Amino acid sequence: MDLVAFLGNDKENWGQITALINKIKECDKIVLVKDKETKEFPSNEKCIIIEIDSKRSLTEIKKEIHDKIKRELSEDFEVALSIVSGSGKEHMALISALLSIPVGVRFVAYTKEGIEFFN
Repeated sequence: MDLVAFLGNDKENWGQITALINKIKECDKIVLVKDKETKEFPSNEKCIIIEIDSKRSLTEIKKEIHDKIKRELSEDFEVALSIVSGSGKEHMALISALLSIPVGVRFVAYTKEGIEFFN
């Protein structure tokens, strides 16, 4: 399973994504989708960064994510998805793009108890 996370401009949520990247063992690849205006994020060698233009329409963003992310995902039928960061428009585009690949989505978050998956 791959981890997919949206990385928004809301830096206060970056700690959540950093914890997931550093602690998650179940994932082979980590794909971070971010707006081209988002500043550099400290990632590691497992991370693949996909840049998009969040100022475009929802339909255009979805297509852009779909075209870029489907090349990067493993052959699995499911991804772990974190949408703790970013906007509703960005989240809708990302979820829609993933479902149209198609892959299943398991939401994931880093909590006080550690990594938790939500179905």
